[in-house]
Amino acid sequence: MSFLELDQVSVAFGPAGNRTEVLSDLNLKVAENEFVAVIGFSGSGKSTLINTLSGLEPPSTGEVRMAGRRVTGPGPDRGLMFQNYSLLPWLSVNENVALAVRTAFPRLSKAEVADKVAHYVRMVKLDHAGDKKPHELSGGMRQRASLARTLSLDPQVLLLDEPLSALDALTRSELQDQILNIWETDRRTVVMITNDVDEAVLMADRIIPLTMGPGATLAEEFAVNMARPRDRHTLNDHPEYMRLKSEITSFMMHLNKESKELTAGKVVPMPDIRPRDFSLPSATPRLKPRAQHPTSAA
Repeated sequence: MSFLELDQVSVAFGPAGNRTEVLSDLNLKVAENEFVAVIGFSGSGKSTLINTLSGLEPPSTGEVRMAGRRVTGPGPDRGLMFQNYSLLPWLSVNENVALAVRTAFPRLSKAEVADKVAHYVRMVKLDHAGDKKPHELSGGMRQRASLARTLSLDPQVLLLDEPLSALDALTRSELQDQILNIWETDRRTVVMITNDVDEAVLMADRIIPLTMGPGATLAEEFAVNMARPRDRHTLNDHPEYMRLKSEITSFMMHLNKESKELTAGKVVPMPDIRPRDFSLPSATPRLKPRAQHPTSAA
């Protein structure tokens, strides 16, 4: 039974006479506690998709449902982790997380808020840096603070919008393992947006490609039939990992080639814009001599 669902969802932007359909006819069913990765190229509409699931972007047509109820806006039951850190720069790590906790749980006492903050900051291994502000943290530490803030909402669904894309390879691997450890402990429902095939195969139960835009839609899924926990150090020797990586990469390259062929030869007419005639003056203007003021007698 689906816990999070997209039913014939399309998302378009622009005025009525000149609308651009970014996403078209999306159908998706995510089971409770499932980890699903949506993979696609830059500009295909991945962030629009995750914003639609979160309730930040209403669908133009169709319906988003969670636990059988229509999603009409954002809520703490869907925790969204953005590509950038989105931390308030004048607040420390603890204060950023505490602000989220107080907003989501206004009836908690001061002590209960502090306990909840400490729990999630410790979960992402930032308890040694709880009093530091974002500019005092590395990129990976900022993203861990962002993860702690999102988890502190106790969301039923965790929505990850390429949260690791700006990190270096070693930090990215560390945070991948951390997210997996948290997921395997708490078993929340996760939808992750990524453009990294290795990341998707390592982390997800299912991988669903998003076709090229405009009018992007979800293609046929790839099931990841690999036991958990998965050890990244032995994955390259796993035949299922190598098969999936090869098939998904080939499929994505085919999408890219097909898109280029469809757009090849298309000429975009440029507007007929001409510069104004800024003719030079016939003579060089001279500055008016400054008036001489009489000096006062000594």
